[in-house]
Amino acid sequence: MRFKYLSFLIFLLISNTLIAQENFPSLKLKSVSGKTIDFAELAASSKDTMVVLSFWATWCIPCITELENINDEFEEKQVIRPFKFVGISIDDSKTSQRVKPFITGKGWKFDVLLDNNSDLKRLLNVTDVPHVIILKDNKIVYSHTGYIIGEEDNLFETIKNL
Repeated sequence: MRFKYLSFLIFLLISNTLIAQENFPSLKLKSVSGKTIDFAELAASSKDTMVVLSFWATWCIPCITELENINDEFEEKQVIRPFKFVGISIDDSKTSQRVKPFITGKGWKFDVLLDNNSDLKRLLNVTDVPHVIILKDNKIVYSHTGYIIGEEDNLFETIKNL
C-alpha cells in the first residue's frame, strides 16, 4: 500500500512539472500590418522579455481608455523595465477592418494583433474585455479583467516587480 501511495505522489509531482513546463500551442494571428505572428513564438519570447497582452475591442470604451493611458506612459516605463506590449483586438470579421485606422488615429506605439475568431481569447480563458495578461518564462504570471482609471499604474508596478 505504501508503495502505491508513493508511486501516486511521484506521478503527481512529475505531472505537475510537465504541465508547468508545457508550451502554448501554435496559433497564428495577423498583425494590423498583415504580418502573421505565431502566438507560441510570442509566448516563448517571454523568457527573454516579459510579454504583456491587452485584450480589447474598438467598441469597448474602458478598453480604449486603458490603452490610451498605457500608451501615454509606454516609452517611459520601457526604460525602467523593458517589456513587450501587444494589444489583442477581439473585433470580429465584421468590425476588424476598423482596427488599423482606429489605432493609426490614436497613434498607439505598441503592436496590435487581430483575434477575429476569438481563438486566443478562448485559449487563454479570457471571458471579458478589457483583460490584461502578463507572460513571463512562457507562463501566465498575471491576469486581470476590467479597468478603472489609474489601474495602469498598478499594471506598471506589477511589471516592474516581476
